[in-house]
Amino acid sequence: MPTPAAEVDVDVPLVRALLADQHPDLAERPLAVVANGWDNVVVRVGTDLAVRLPRRAAAAMLVEHEQRWLPELAALVGDVVPLPVPLRTGRPALGYPWSWSVVPWLPGVSAGSREGGSRAAGLPVARTLAAFVAALHVPAPADAPVNPVRAVPLHTRSAAVLERLASGPVPRAAELATAWRTAADLPTAAGPPVWVHGDLHPCNLLVEAGPQGDHLSAVVDFGDVTAGDSAVDLATAWLTLDREARADFRRRVTTADASLDEHSWGRARGWAVSIASALAVSDEPSSRTVARRAIDAVLDD
Repeated sequence: MPTPAAEVDVDVPLVRALLADQHPDLAERPLAVVANGWDNVVVRVGTDLAVRLPRRAAAAMLVEHEQRWLPELAALVGDVVPLPVPLRTGRPALGYPWSWSVVPWLPGVSAGSREGGSRAAGLPVARTLAAFVAALHVPAPADAPVNPVRAVPLHTRSAAVLERLASGPVPRAAELATAWRTAADLPTAAGPPVWVHGDLHPCNLLVEAGPQGDHLSAVVDFGDVTAGDSAVDLATAWLTLDREARADFRRRVTTADASLDEHSWGRARGWAVSIASALAVSDEPSSRTVARRAIDAVLDD
C-alpha cells in the first residue's frame, strides 16, 4: 500500500516561514526534514526540538488529539518513558491549512529501523514496554478521541482485514486469515474502555543501545490514541519482541492487570495479524521486514 500522496508539500522553507511568523525565536535554527511519513512530516529544529506537521487533511485531527491529550497521558506514563508532548503549538497560516506542533527531540532510533526491521527487541525493551502499557491502560474519560479502526471489536474489522489478506502481497496470507477468524470470534472486551496508544509497533518505539541490549527510550506517534480494548496495544508482543521477551512481557502485563485472560491475548493476536498485514503491504522495506518477522511470530509461536 503506497504512502498516500501529500495534500500539502511541507519543506524547510515553509517550516522556517511558519516559525518566523509564530515562534520567531526558533526560526533561525538549523532545520532538516527527518521523516515524511504516512500522515506527518517531522522537521528537526536545532538539536533539541522538532516540528510535526500534517501532510494531509486526514491527519490534521490526529495532531489536534495529540495536542489535547498528550500532556494528560504523559502524567500517566512519564515516569516510565518520555512522550513527545507538544511544547508549543502552531496555527494555520501562510497557506498552510492545519495546526502543527513543536515537540522535544527525543533520543534514540526507531526500533523498526534496526537492521532494516529484522531485529526483534529483547528483555530490556519488554520490561519497559510492559510498564508503559500497565500505566497507560486505565479507564479513559468519556470525551477521549474516537477511533473507528483501532481498539474496536475485532469482528467490525473483518471485511477490511480479510480483503487485505486476499488481495495484497502478504506472506502466509491463508494462515493469517484463519488466525484472524479465530480471534474475531472471541468474546469482546468487558469492562470500561481504557486509554490505548493504538499503533504500538516498532516504528513508533525509539530505542537506544545499552550494555544489556537495546532499551526503550521513547514512545512516539500518538495520532491513533483512543479508548477501547487494551488488546490492540498488547499486539506489540508479536510485532516488537522476540520469543523470550514476549513471554516476559505477557507475564508482567498479566501480573499488573488481573482482568486479562486468554481471550484478551487471543484478541491481541488478532490485532497483531491486522497490523502486521497492513505493514506487509507498505512501500517501506523496513516495515515489510517488521511485518514478515511479526507474521512468523504470530503463526509459529
